Parts: sequence; structure tokens; C-alpha cells
Amino acid sequence: MPNRPRKARLAPEVFDLPVEKMRAGWYTDAYFNHARAALLADGRHPRVVVQVFQKNDAWLGGVDEAIAILRLCSEEPEGLTIRALHDGDRLEPWETVLTIEGDYTTFAHLETAYLGTLARRTLITTNVVRVLEAANGKQLIFMPARFDHHRVQAGDGYAAYIAGQVTGFEIGVTSDEQASWWGGRALGTVPHSLIAAYGGDTVLAARKFAEWAPADMSVTVLVDFENDSVRTALDVADALGERLWGVRLDTSETLVDRSLWEGMGDFRPTGVNEQLVRKTREALDAAGFGHVRIVVSGGFDVEKIRAFEEREVPVDAYGVGSSLIRGANDFTADVVLTGGKPSGKFGRHLRENPRLELVD
Repeated sequence: MPNRPRKARLAPEVFDLPVEKMRAGWYTDAYFNHARAALLADGRHPRVVVQVFQKNDAWLGGVDEAIAILRLCSEEPEGLTIRALHDGDRLEPWETVLTIEGDYTTFAHLETAYLGTLARRTLITTNVVRVLEAANGKQLIFMPARFDHHRVQAGDGYAAYIAGQVTGFEIGVTSDEQASWWGGRALGTVPHSLIAAYGGDTVLAARKFAEWAPADMSVTVLVDFENDSVRTALDVADALGERLWGVRLDTSETLVDRSLWEGMGDFRPTGVNEQLVRKTREALDAAGFGHVRIVVSGGFDVEKIRAFEEREVPVDAYGVGSSLIRGANDFTADVVLTGGKPSGKFGRHLRENPRLELVD
């Protein structure tokens, strides 16, 4: 896959960093703070080149944020020469993604923060790219906000957005914070809680939601509240007509939807499965609601999406949650040159990368 066209990097101020705490080494592994203190006590200011890499086939995320940490939180940012790839770039194992040259004592206290940023954002970007590719261009709804701390939402949402830019496929996020760095807009369905607030009446909740919703909002309704998704989808479609954009199937993986009770035996009937989707699609089409899309969620990951696509299950959009924030994509930083001479530990040396661009 070719790299996306180059664009301007996000301004450091976008990231709303806790600058004073970062400058004080508050987020830093203690040994980096101790090493810096020892150098300063000795009056030693080595000019070094630090090289950053990771070991997987991946898509880069978090590099603009890492640059912001260096620019805003180092002691003498104007004295640093930074070369870097761009968010969304395709990475090979061991490829250099970032180099930092300058007085080591001015940025040694930032290594933990910029490595952690790269690790988290690259994990998310890579996971989302793989899901988008598996979904064959169908919309992905990025839904992990409820599975992690609220402070990660903005960066994770941007990492997901970058994945969409890489693939050219549509992606939606579910909170305004997730969309904040790129100026997007959160989207969402009629939730179970609203249905419960109307006494478990999905149709009534859907009608009241549609009456409230702005005209440009795509109204999508969860239809599994009573564990009878096909019937509920038809009832909602009857009530909302053209106002209904889609229905969302979200049956628990511990339940069998009522529409499948008479046909079990040769497939796994629990959760959102192929047969449930096909029954819903067939029922909607037969009733004249071919315009109503089907969104699926609940336990979806790359493998399940790929299986659905291989079997051409009639899904219009996938909601994916916790699987997008699971896994690891660790980064490493090494001092590889000191005073212009090789100084890396055994097995580590400067790996030139012509793709690196000088950061203004």
C-alpha cells in the first residue's frame, strides 16, 4: 500500500500537553531523570543522536504528538534537530521512524513520554487499518471509548482517523473528544439505555429520538433489546420509514436471538452471526425497507469481519470496540552517536532512513 500524500503536521498546541510536568520529568522513568541529573552535576553536555524504531509490520501513529513533546517540553527545543516519518506511514520492522540530535541533557527526561505515545498510537492505527482492510471499504464505527480511560480518547480517535486516511475508507467515532484533533463529529445509535428509559419499548424510544434528532443525523436504532431483532427491526422501520438510516444488531454472545430458535443445529447460533444478519436483511427487503442499512457490533475483530466478508454477509457497517485497543506495538530509543562517533550498545547502530523528513 503506498504512503498517503504528505500534509502539514499537527501543531504542537493541538495536543494540550501537561508541559510543566513533562519538563519536570513527572511522566518519565526515574532512571532517565537520574541519568540526566548525573550528567548535569558533572557539567557534561554530550551531543548525541537518538534513534527510535519498532519491530513490527505496522502503520505509524503518534509521531506528531511525539514531536510536540520534544518541541514543547525539552529544555532547549531550538537546539534539537528532529527528523521523522509521518503519521500513517507504513513501517517495516527495525525501520528508523524518528531521530533526535542535540544536547542529551535537554531531552533525556522525555524518552518515556514520546516512546509511550508512539507505542499507543501506532497500535491503534495499525489495528484500525487491518480492520478497515478486512471490511472491504465498509464503514467502521470506532467504539472502544467505554473500554479505556477517558484521557486516551482524543489521541486514539486521531489514530483511528489516520487509519482511515491510509486506507481511504470511512470511519466514524463515538465521542466528540475522539474527533477533536481532526475536527470531526461523533455519531451514535439509539442506545439500550434510552429504550429502557421508555420502559423497554424500542419503537417508542426510536420515534422520540427521531423527533429530537437534527435532520442531517443518520438515525440508527439498536434492535436487540427484547432479543427479537428481526421483528423489532421491522417494527422500527414501520414506525420511522425513510427517517430510519439503519438498524444495529448487537446480540450478546451468550444469547440466541429469537428469530433463530427454530433453525438451530448446523451453525453457532449465539451473538451476531451470519444467519441473523441474513434473516434481518431478507425481512427488511421483503417489507419494502431496502434502504435500511444493517450495522453489526459485539465481539467483532479482524478475523470475524474477514469471515463475514468472505461469505458476503450483507453488512453495511461494523462497530468494533475493545479489539482495537488490544495488543502491543513497542518502540525503542537508543543513543547511537555521541560527539559524532558510534556509541550504541552492542547490536545497535545508526540505521539511516532516506524517508525521514526534517521537522521545521
